[in-house]
Amino acid sequence: MSTVAELKERHIAATETLNSLRERLKERRLQLLDTDVASYARAQGKTPVSFGPTDLVCCRILQGHTGKVYSLDWTPEKNRIVSASQDGRLIVWNALTSQKTHAIKLPCAWVMTCAFSPNGQSVACGGLDSMSSIFNLSTPLDKDGNLPVSRTLSGHKGYVSSCQYVPDNDSHLITGSGDQTCGLWDITTGLRTSVFGGEFQSGHTADVLSVSINGSNTRMFVSGSCDATARLWDTRVASRAVRTFYGHEGDVNSVKFFPDGNRFGTGSDDGTCRLFDIRTGHQLQVYPPHQQNGDNNTPNPNVTSIAFSISGRLLFASYSNGDCFVWDTLLAEVVLNLGTLQNSHEARVSCLGLAADGSALCTGSWDTSLKIWAFGGHRTVI
Repeated sequence: MSTVAELKERHIAATETLNSLRERLKERRLQLLDTDVASYARAQGKTPVSFGPTDLVCCRILQGHTGKVYSLDWTPEKNRIVSASQDGRLIVWNALTSQKTHAIKLPCAWVMTCAFSPNGQSVACGGLDSMSSIFNLSTPLDKDGNLPVSRTLSGHKGYVSSCQYVPDNDSHLITGSGDQTCGLWDITTGLRTSVFGGEFQSGHTADVLSVSINGSNTRMFVSGSCDATARLWDTRVASRAVRTFYGHEGDVNSVKFFPDGNRFGTGSDDGTCRLFDIRTGHQLQVYPPHQQNGDNNTPNPNVTSIAFSISGRLLFASYSNGDCFVWDTLLAEVVLNLGTLQNSHEARVSCLGLAADGSALCTGSWDTSLKIWAFGGHRTVI
């Protein structure tokens, strides 16, 4: 029988082998990345989008939360937004008038994520209670004037970090959790129909922070995690990830499918955004952190949330220092920083989202407000 010392030695040797294989894989991947989208586009003579401070204008400030705003989502018909805040409330806003249509006091104040159903009649949220709560907005208020929970989805063993309704399907929700798994839920029955990850080898090895469903093929979704990877899943095959995407060197805080469904973007604590191809598994582009005043000793601000414009030509990325960059996706150049404009947020921009028709961007911040930015002047939506 092996002694403890022998076992320790074998463990150390195995760990060293694993790390050396990891490094070799990393080097091999870098060798395969002989070019990127921006280099190719420049070689083809492409020029950056002309985009200035008058092209994206803050037209609404939504005030009503008394705590940090953590999450937001638009309805598919574009004129309403739901937001979740540290104050323990969800607020549903009319984006055109800034009016609040619902203020929902949550059973658990520690909310982290929220989502609108495709038909705009329900909202979902999740947080540190490890459950997802569904609210039907047409349900009558209870005697205390609160909107009652219409369904509770429980089964995760860790906080619920993100949730998204399956497009065109009001009865199915996908969640990401601190228990390292994602779940597919049938809201009608309240049951979890599939678990992605967990005890399976190809699952995430740390908390899942973000999920995004492919709008072109709703059976596919991607997840981002504290294990610095993103993984692609097929809801018909829960037992293993279709593909794992490497490259980040920090938590992957945000994932978002590109409009064509063949690519997706990521935003990470390492300060970068990246673009990946789901068919080849290759990294197509890195959107690097911007050095603060040339100071190399300052840590890079984390990327907190990302979204693509309707064509995919623009990538919106919010950062922990209050910046919100508009990147030219093709040339990997920042064409505008909303953080430098007149009505910019005064704290970390924690979440952002684009209206369904691409005509407006909403940002949420730790300064407790949300702001709606509309394409201004004669600017066509891109």
